[in-house]
Amino acid sequence: MTRVEILYRYGLPPTDAVTFALAGIREVYGVRHFRFDRAAHTLRVEYDATRLDAATVTNLVRGAGLEIVEVLPLAAPAPPPPEPASAS
Repeated sequence: MTRVEILYRYGLPPTDAVTFALAGIREVYGVRHFRFDRAAHTLRVEYDATRLDAATVTNLVRGAGLEIVEVLPLAAPAPPPPEPASAS
């Protein structure tokens, strides 16, 4: 099993119907866990990458009715390389 997480930013807060539909995706073989951060308007989904891929997970979330605004990176981008020292 290869555990992978994907982080979505959503627009409108989920309604009760959307929340119940999202709870149903936990029944999909390979979806391990999901967690809302309502303050940040994000949904983090953990899944088994040997069973599902990111596109499938995204389709499941959208199919449940959640408006996905963007997929966010989970790791901070690498810092830019340092400037070369100038020869004086």
